[in-house]
Amino acid sequence: MEELKAKIRTIPDWPKKGVMFRDITTLIKHPETFNKVINIFYERYKDKNIDIVAGIESRGFIFGSILAHKLNTGLVLLRKPGKLPAATTKQEYELEYGKDALEIHNDSIIPGQIVLLIDDLIATAGSCLAACELIKSLQGKLAECAFLVELTDLKGRERLENKGYKVFSLLQFEGE
Repeated sequence: MEELKAKIRTIPDWPKKGVMFRDITTLIKHPETFNKVINIFYERYKDKNIDIVAGIESRGFIFGSILAHKLNTGLVLLRKPGKLPAATTKQEYELEYGKDALEIHNDSIIPGQIVLLIDDLIATAGSCLAACELIKSLQGKLAECAFLVELTDLKGRERLENKGYKVFSLLQFEGE
């Protein structure tokens, strides 16, 4: 895992002072590390009877689409408001300075489907909790929330686990 962790670029004080931004673009541009990440996720979920993969905008789409293909499932998109063309359900969540929201097409998940939720990074888990609520509102059964990177100091995992959700992260970083 250290090989993968070393491929993630850290940019201090971006987008604001005090934040250590974890840039995954330096990992996914290398086919060997990108493939390794996808294969680790695939090995974890290939026998879990996943019916559909859900990716959170936008970098969750990167991992979600490839993983859905490998698992022979479909892909559900959880997007920012106003970007999905058919009828949607919306869930707001708190940001450090305000609110944001995610939406999902109302027909994205068949009741009872086993859903794997994936995103590139978990920090405070605001967007992930909103995504979990949307999946639940469509009567999907959440298998797990999966992430490439976890920022452990921000306690997003604890927020998810306290709500009863299972969490898997491939790489952990301390600090924002």
